[in-house]
This record gives sequence, structure tokens and C-alpha cells, in this order.
Amino acid sequence: MKTLLKNGKVISPIKKVNEILDIYIEDGIIREIGKNLIKENTVVYDLSGKIIAPGFIDMHVHLREPGYEYKETIETGSLAARRGGFTAICCMPNTNPVIDNEDTIRFIQHKSANLLNDVFVIAAVTKSNEGKELAPLLELNNAGAIAFSDDAMPISSAEIQRRVMEYLKMFDGLFIQHCEDQNLTKGGVMNESIVSTSLGFSPMPPIAEEIFVIRGIILSEYLNARYHVAHVSTKGSVEMIREAKRKGIKVSAEATPHHFTLTDEAVRSFDTNTKMNPPLRTEEDVEAIKQGLKDGTIDAIATDHAPHAIHEKDVEYAYAPFGIVGLETAVGLTYSVLVDGGYLSLEEMINKFSTNPRKLLKLPEIRIEVNEKANLTILDVNKEWVVDKYKLNSKSKNTPFHGFKLKCKPYGVINNGMVEIFE
Repeated sequence: MKTLLKNGKVISPIKKVNEILDIYIEDGIIREIGKNLIKENTVVYDLSGKIIAPGFIDMHVHLREPGYEYKETIETGSLAARRGGFTAICCMPNTNPVIDNEDTIRFIQHKSANLLNDVFVIAAVTKSNEGKELAPLLELNNAGAIAFSDDAMPISSAEIQRRVMEYLKMFDGLFIQHCEDQNLTKGGVMNESIVSTSLGFSPMPPIAEEIFVIRGIILSEYLNARYHVAHVSTKGSVEMIREAKRKGIKVSAEATPHHFTLTDEAVRSFDTNTKMNPPLRTEEDVEAIKQGLKDGTIDAIATDHAPHAIHEKDVEYAYAPFGIVGLETAVGLTYSVLVDGGYLSLEEMINKFSTNPRKLLKLPEIRIEVNEKANLTILDVNKEWVVDKYKLNSKSKNTPFHGFKLKCKPYGVINNGMVEIFE
């Protein structure tokens, strides 16, 4: 297949490129980059006014398959990812069966083998995500797992967490932790604040996250092992991670669009799509996350895409599951809130979605250069659009952003010799 991308602004942070160029792609490989390129017998896309960036990756996605295909499948989740501008996603291990064995990894690899977007596996660190016995980490790594996490089941035992981090250190594996002391959040449904008091909802205090963040940082420093904090949500967490980085500790972090966009005031709507874990926090926390992204304390933006069926969310707030879909709104929310808001440049946004997470996961850099594989995300940064949950490609529609007016919409993705343009 021959494809010519005309007049797009190429932004490649690795090579410090920010220029309007043409890109000629043949058989999935970039064959020529220049100006005023003309090719015969080639599909041509005029990308005037569009941005061509290294392919985006979401390092925190719940695809639900195997086991919960009524919520999402590898196919539907991948489609939502592509429409959201992602050429790669990393699936979390809380499936059924849990991704704690080589066979389940092979199943996911087989199901995703012929997709445009790459699907990478994050495997469990303990068997069945129970926090008791270590999973066969080296075997999982050899089978293709690129990182390790017990996801929403944080390891309660500091001793077990120490052993996990010591073991992963042997092959420089990345431990990703959902930070939550569940003794402090038992029965909780939202952030502990004036809002939870006024609504009479059981609270989830910010210290429940921060206690686990500081424990992980201490273990990381003691063991000199890599430690990644998932979906940071509190000001205290940001400050501790910032200080740890200042000291040279091997700590990294991600933030989600909903945690730098919404506050716990949204829960007053009683919309169960405002229920997530960690919960929406205060305006002070939201501002701290924005500043953490701005100054580099928070390395990456990830969605924590967590699909749930309508019948699961359409219940009383206390009984609804935690989580929202996020793949198709992430780019628009990030651009509207952080880029238009003056916190990030467009180049920095691209770093948070592409360069930085790939570096954390030890994946190859994406270089927009001749003879390199074409792995590209195309953005229409001037496109204004309204989120319509009924038009989402995810099997589930649980978003709190229905009706939001956003700016910047993915226009296309290119990877694995395939091209999808969303016109």
C-alpha cells in the first residue's frame, strides 16, 4: 500500500521537528519526507491544518476480555482506541482469568495480532491479584508482558510489595501501583470533603492514596527499583512524587484526563459516571495535577479506560461500580484543558501521550524518519466537537463528559501497514 500525507505539520519531539512536510509511506515504512512530493498510483491525503505526531499510547486500559466481554472486547476497545488517536494500548490484568499466566497473555496476543493498533499486556504481580503469592514474573516477562500491576487490588502487605519490587528489579521491570489503603476507603464512594458530608456519602480520604504513594517511594529508594504511580489524584501525592524525583528516586507517575478536568462537585449530579477510583478530588487537587504535568512531575497521561454496561451503572450511586470510559475523549480533554489552558505546549502534550510512556515501558522510540516504521497519530487541533456518548465506539457508554464541548479531535492513525482516516 502506498500513501502520501501532504501538507501536515510534523511534530516529532525526539528530533525537535516542527515543520510542514509531506510523508510518503510504502508497505508501512516511511520512504521519503520532504516538500511538494508527488507520487503516482498512491492514495493521497491532504492534511493541511493537521498535526502529524508519533503514535499515541495509552498505558492504562481495561479491555475486559477475557471474562467480561459484555462490557468491552479487545476488538471494540481497540476500535475506541484508534478513534481516540491511539496506535497502542496497554491492557490491565483484572480479567477473568487474571493475566497471571502465559496462556492468557498468548490469548490476548492472538486476538490482537492483526489490528492496526498494538495491544501490549500488563501482567499481574501476584496470583489472581490477591496480593498473597507472587505470580511467575520472569515467565510473564518472557511471554511479552511489558509491565506489572495488581491494578485496582493494591498490595496490602509491605513485605509482599518489597518482594515484588526486588524480583522485578532483576530484569528492570516496571511495577505500576494503584495506591489505596483499602482499610481507609472501605465502603467509600467518593472523595472525603465538604461535598461528601453534604451528600451523606461514605468517604474515601486522600490520605488513603498518599500513604501508599509514600510507602512505594520509600521501597523504591531502599531497593533502587522502578516504581510507577497510577492515576495520581491528590495534591499530596504530586508533592511527594516531585520530591522523590528531586532526590533521584526511580519514581514515575501518570494522570488521567478526568482527574485534571472534574472535581468532586460533579458528584452532586448523582450521575454514577462521576464515580471512579481514585475518586474525583477538590479544585486544589486538580490544580496540583495540572502543575505536576506542567513541571514534569507527572510523566504521562493515561485514561484508565474502564467500561461498564448500562445496567451496572444505572443503579443507586452506592451500588454502581467505579470507572468510566476514556479512550475517545482523552485527546480533546487534554488539549482543551491543558494546551488551551496554558499548562502544556502541543509538543509537551505529545510527549505525555507518546514519548514518555514509551520510555517508561521500555518500548522503541517512534521516529518520524526515512526507513522507519510509520506509526503516526494525526490530529485536527482546530476541530471543535461535542462529546456524544451514543456515538462512542466503545461497547460501553459510561462517560461523565456527554455534551462537553471540546477542541482538538483525532483525524487518523497509521500503524502496522494500515491507515485509518476519520472523515
